[in-house]
Amino acid sequence: MAKAPQPDAMLCFNLYAASHAFTRYYKRLLSPMGLTYPQYLVMLRLHEADGQHVGSLARDLCLETNTLSPLLKRIEAMGLVRRARSSEDERRVDLFLTDAGRTVAARCAQIPWQIVGELGLSLEQVRHYSEMLLDLRGRLAARDADDADAQDAPDEKDVQALRG
Repeated sequence: MAKAPQPDAMLCFNLYAASHAFTRYYKRLLSPMGLTYPQYLVMLRLHEADGQHVGSLARDLCLETNTLSPLLKRIEAMGLVRRARSSEDERRVDLFLTDAGRTVAARCAQIPWQIVGELGLSLEQVRHYSEMLLDLRGRLAARDADDADAQDAPDEKDVQALRG
């Protein structure tokens, strides 16, 4: 039987540890603005394109709408965003930065550049790491889709029962 690898030799552990380290790093940068990391991501997306609807934000940020909604309520209570029903589809809720929100979002937009500088990374390194992680995310998502399809497929007993 093969010996189990040590955690620091495992891809999943290194991703977990790096994510944890980034969370701590961002907390130091975001706490003066009163933002959590997911709130920061929302502010970045709205800085990029104000007036997005909740569904597209949830999809873009890989968050469930039931996770995103309370987060949005908190940043709305902070006076950074306002929610409004879409004039095109009243079932849809659009998000808009307030004046204070635009100021905070502009500060948020500088953070990635600050981190690159503080960590001594080149833009090429950032691009390389991002491409590797995007590839990994894609592989994992494809695997999840395959597993979901396999779970949805009828098993042989179901097929035999249908044939009678």
